[in-house]
Amino acid sequence: MIDFSNGSVFKLNPCNPSDVIPEVAPILIPGENVLACFKAVRDFVVFTDKRLIAVNVQGMTGKKRDFSTLPYSKIQAFSIETAGTFDLDAELELWFSGLGRVRLEFKGSSNIRQLGQMIASYTL
Repeated sequence: MIDFSNGSVFKLNPCNPSDVIPEVAPILIPGENVLACFKAVRDFVVFTDKRLIAVNVQGMTGKKRDFSTLPYSKIQAFSIETAGTFDLDAELELWFSGLGRVRLEFKGSSNIRQLGQMIASYTL
């Protein structure tokens, strides 16, 4: 499982869904749709209409992967921090019952407000 308490070393960038959907398609349930995806160097995060899926690519070859599912139904609170003039990164913090805080860092070009709206629509 990804160690969410350490924070991100690499910032997440928006990516083309066709690049990551083949990786997560086998674990999606019928009717579940991918809404947004973000990628770091090897790891990536997928937001569906039901959950957040964090994929940690492991090993030298990258064939081993850890898929962590974080259902929106377990979110107790969340916050977004937009990019600024000097701090060019955006952040999303989610508090999950039974897990604690999950913090994701995004490049400033990511639409963090839209991501916050999407999460609000599934949690409120």
